[in-house]
Amino acid sequence: MSDSQVSAAVAKLYDTYPFPPEPILDEPPPGYNWRWNWLAAYNFCTGRKPQNQNIRILDAGCGSGVGTEYLVHLNPHAQVVGIDLSAGTLEVAKKRCQSSGADRVEFHHLSIYDVEQIPGQFDLINCVGVLHHLPDPIRGIQALAKKLAPGGLMHIFVYGELGRWEIQLMQKAIALLQVNKRGDYRDGVQVGRKIFASLPENNRLVKREKERWAMENQRDECFADMYVHPQETDYNIDTLFELIDASELDFVGFSNPGFWDLETLLGKAPELIERAGELTERQRYRLIELLNPEVTHYEFFLTRPPLTKYDWKEDNSLLATIPELNPCIDGFPSKCIFNYDYQIINLSDAEFEFMQKCDGDAKIADIISQTELDLNGVRKLIKQQLLLLTPGYKV
Repeated sequence: MSDSQVSAAVAKLYDTYPFPPEPILDEPPPGYNWRWNWLAAYNFCTGRKPQNQNIRILDAGCGSGVGTEYLVHLNPHAQVVGIDLSAGTLEVAKKRCQSSGADRVEFHHLSIYDVEQIPGQFDLINCVGVLHHLPDPIRGIQALAKKLAPGGLMHIFVYGELGRWEIQLMQKAIALLQVNKRGDYRDGVQVGRKIFASLPENNRLVKREKERWAMENQRDECFADMYVHPQETDYNIDTLFELIDASELDFVGFSNPGFWDLETLLGKAPELIERAGELTERQRYRLIELLNPEVTHYEFFLTRPPLTKYDWKEDNSLLATIPELNPCIDGFPSKCIFNYDYQIINLSDAEFEFMQKCDGDAKIADIISQTELDLNGVRKLIKQQLLLLTPGYKV
């Protein structure tokens, strides 16, 4: 199919099955995704609180507006723009945001390829689950890159080939059995469900579906998005960085860094860790995914320079900073809280006392003088992304 035919087929899928299929609420959505919170995301990428919160955000391929709604509610000073190829899905997005009071948003029925039609640049671009469905992902990421403001952030989510191997097989099997009904997505869903119902319980595809996807795939919208999509590109580290390099943006880092820690895989073999130190960063990433082929997706941040990063290794600089709590934590004030990634954190008495005094006015030096937490303890809180820092002076 030509690019235009693929785009039309993708739009037809989402007109048939608007995605994501989350229910529409008459109040702000629950919880948070820190990657959609400008304060938390900028802090993760740079080590400090952003200077400006009056920003423009683009939700590129917004679908039914689930992420768009969060972007509006989690960023109360931002103006948000959502674009999508599917007119039917956009109507759901508009209804969703109207219902929950997400009123600082405008929607455009627009392909990512044509994003230059929207004037101005954006400080944060969110593109989740979209580029891998474009007939030309490189053209797509290049179009978005042109709209990213200097010092801005782009968060991207694309599929990984290693962890989706069984999905690829099922996609091809459904397509074969549809014969002349390819493009009839309701038929594709019926065929796929009949296949799963017929295969033996110990079949590899069945086991993988039950282990990872069965709960969400109870909904036809999710099943169709996974198994009967007309266009999908799955990546490995090598092809992923070809995509990133084509954007001419800088790679900031993966937004799930815990997965990319080689110590969790080879920590019992320090001599191998030492050998891995001779590899490039990209080679280490490739090694990790080869050793842990559960990579179903990649999520990462890109930036257009300049983007200054702060490591706070210099004591005087850290002492002069003004700390406040990360907006993406849950359960505080309590010694047992959820961090930005919804992992449980148990605070010590000293950590809890310190965090209670992080009001956005007092400097770390002043708070330390009033508590029992030392700078090493503060750095631990910073590493856990529990604090946002504002430099007390130019560093």
